[in-house]
Amino acid sequence: MRGNSDSGLAPIVHGALSVAAFVLATCVAAFAQTTEPAKQSPTEVEQLKQRLQQLENTVLELKGQINALEEAKTKPTAPAIVDATYSESAATAPASSTAPAAKPQDDKKGESTFEIYGFAMLDAGYQFKQNDPDWFDVIRPVKLPAFKDQFAPDGKVYYGVRQSRLGVKSSTPTKYGELKTQFEFELFGTGVDAGQTTFRLRHAYGELGHFGAGQTWSPFMDIDVFPNSLEYWGPNGMVFFRNVQFRWMPLKGRNSVTVALERPGASADQGRFADRIELQGVQPKFDLPDLSGNVRFTRNWGYFQAAGMLGRIKWVDTIPDNFDLGGSATRAGINLTSNVKLGSRDTARLAFVYGHGIQNYMNDAPVDVGIDLNPGGGPRRPIKGVALPMWSMVAFLDHNWNKRFSSAVGYSMLDIDNSIGQTPEAFHRGYYALGNLLYYPVENVMLGGEFQWGRRDNFLDGFHSDDYRIQFSFRYNFSKKFTF
Repeated sequence: MRGNSDSGLAPIVHGALSVAAFVLATCVAAFAQTTEPAKQSPTEVEQLKQRLQQLENTVLELKGQINALEEAKTKPTAPAIVDATYSESAATAPASSTAPAAKPQDDKKGESTFEIYGFAMLDAGYQFKQNDPDWFDVIRPVKLPAFKDQFAPDGKVYYGVRQSRLGVKSSTPTKYGELKTQFEFELFGTGVDAGQTTFRLRHAYGELGHFGAGQTWSPFMDIDVFPNSLEYWGPNGMVFFRNVQFRWMPLKGRNSVTVALERPGASADQGRFADRIELQGVQPKFDLPDLSGNVRFTRNWGYFQAAGMLGRIKWVDTIPDNFDLGGSATRAGINLTSNVKLGSRDTARLAFVYGHGIQNYMNDAPVDVGIDLNPGGGPRRPIKGVALPMWSMVAFLDHNWNKRFSSAVGYSMLDIDNSIGQTPEAFHRGYYALGNLLYYPVENVMLGGEFQWGRRDNFLDGFHSDDYRIQFSFRYNFSKKFTF
């Protein structure tokens, strides 16, 4: 009943005042008609006067309460809510205090929310070729065979629920801006849990006003490039990285700017020198965070985003011998992305990426650093590490046939300029494509089928491998939002 006390009390007060006035008038009339001064005793007259005085006092008291309520309606009890700012006193006011009238249901400014969401999803399909069994239910060109029958035999049925997801989100207005949090898991194991159905952290992130901290999407990436696909891993040529970071968002809204300091990390390929004992003591050292950021411009036709990142990859030689194989390399890249509305039913999702040593940020790329010869290094530094150049692209189209059916079709590729120290079978280029038809029979339910293709090209030996799949998926969404 908080917020409605004024409107509920006023009718009661007015009704009580009317009843009191009626009783007063009746008593006065009865007194005038039936009382004869000569015959009335002094005691009875005094009693009638006292009753009259009590009724007059009641009327005055009720009038005072009405005036107080009228005054409270026009007097502000908390500052106006503008741009998500919020009065702490209004948030903690007791239920008995005077409060403004309840807001309409579609006006959620000033309210805190807590949401539980996620989905249960089944993937089932048939793989015509072969890939690394730890990645049985996704298309990853880097995980395709590097030589003939590396993961034989061909042809496998696969089932999985690893895309299933669970998360919670909250939003609370404060005097410093909106406080938002997100905590989200899925069941897709990677790293030491590759191939397993196990809980894996996706987001652990908080944001207050123009600042945020935790693990979430890197500002160098653009999640809106990801197509409406059934395949979990997604286009190999897009930047896709959830990273631990501290970010600043000086401009939010239709046009936005984001800058972040991110946790650094990289991997290296020792290639043809991997068995040399001199390299066993070379260890990575990350003493500076990566710097990333983006600028987005949104228009009626869609949006355009330009993102960039800069960092240092460093390694040290910890073995005291005749060689000094430590060094460093600068990593840098640009990521140009866009969604373009092609009419009311179609959206093109586009990306172009170029950089050196940014493979760690890519959705499907192997290593950031390779070994090259170093003729000017003398006998102590015959080889050196170099940040590997690369470029990639994404082009997908999402089409809505009607409110029940949709499709996605597209292509992506990634190309790496390998170093001379890498082996002939090192990953050089990857391709990714798919097409699907999805059906939404009722709200929160999706099912569909998809054809998928991936290809891997090696560095120097001329070998390539392909993978073809047909996948069917069933997804059931759920969410519940609480407002308080």
